[in-house]
Amino acid sequence: MFKKILVAVVVVLLLAQIPFAYRRYKLRKLGAAIREISAQISTARRAEISDYTGVVHVHSFLGGHSSGSFQEIIDAAKANNLAFVIMTEHTEKDFDTAAMTLKGVHNDVLFVNGNETVAANGDRFLTLPNNLSIAAYPQEFKNWDTPGLNGVEVYNVFSNTRRANPVTAFFDVLWSHRAYPDLLFALYYERPSENLAKWDQLLAHNKLTATAGNDAHANVGLSLHDSSGKTLAGMQLDPYATSFRLVRMHVTTADGKVLVPEQLLDAIKAGHCFIGFDLFGDTSGFTFEVENSNEKKTQGDEIRLDGQTRLLIHTPTATRIVLFKDGSPIVNETGVTTKEIPLTERGVYRVEAYLPQIEQIIGEKPWIISNPIYVR
Repeated sequence: MFKKILVAVVVVLLLAQIPFAYRRYKLRKLGAAIREISAQISTARRAEISDYTGVVHVHSFLGGHSSGSFQEIIDAAKANNLAFVIMTEHTEKDFDTAAMTLKGVHNDVLFVNGNETVAANGDRFLTLPNNLSIAAYPQEFKNWDTPGLNGVEVYNVFSNTRRANPVTAFFDVLWSHRAYPDLLFALYYERPSENLAKWDQLLAHNKLTATAGNDAHANVGLSLHDSSGKTLAGMQLDPYATSFRLVRMHVTTADGKVLVPEQLLDAIKAGHCFIGFDLFGDTSGFTFEVENSNEKKTQGDEIRLDGQTRLLIHTPTATRIVLFKDGSPIVNETGVTTKEIPLTERGVYRVEAYLPQIEQIIGEKPWIISNPIYVR
């Protein structure tokens, strides 16, 4: 009898692994699709525009929550060919973590020093130089009338992944982490629909830049230590090198300028940037612009409506684009690399781009989320 029960338990356990084996198979297909997409992506860019790629919302050993070193962060940024990293250290009562963190150029990467701060009501902000203030964790944010608010973190890696079922995540790690440490994230990545809807609502009355937060801590994993604290064995699930590959901010500026903190922060504040989920392929080269009979503007800008006003969209490879006006989709078209859309109505317009090859494997996952253009 005992032997039969044991056999039944083993069979049940083996059958329970079938979904995870299938999810690993999907990751293999996803990796092949991403390689194909990367081969198709155009690296050409407009001569008059520079696209600087970086990450926002990064923590080190300062302020707790992480043991990550400055050198690990610098090495990960360099390995990912980042132009900038915006540090947002947790605050401490007795010392200034923003003053103590990475700043300036290290190994050809520009570091900007800032804090993640908490208001009396629990609202969290990314507080950066040049009076740049970004609402973090908007699903928990309360006071949207806070003076000086410039942006909203519509996507956060930590907020996304903490919604995962821990049992499912455990078996996914066992099955897939060794072979697909970066792509494993794709199984849990979801469009931040609630945050985007809130942002669209706010855009009716305010100009707010959308940002994505890597919320990189390098503090998730399992390890075994000896009595002296030396690591004997372990598995790091969120090293900086992986976190920096998942989602990035692409900041566009006039070409030919050396990137300095003031220029970078002013461009973000102005909304001259977009969110790229570069895990699925490099989004550099995406442009979202508008022109009328007198001038040409880019995302984050405001323009006057006249009889010749039109939107100009360009993506690095063929995508499905969704154009939103005042929060509602008005265009949904597949196979687009370049698109001109005449405008006859005032409103707030923004774009999301999707990769059909990715959607076929793991469902609807935005590849690009633009900042808005304000047509008045």
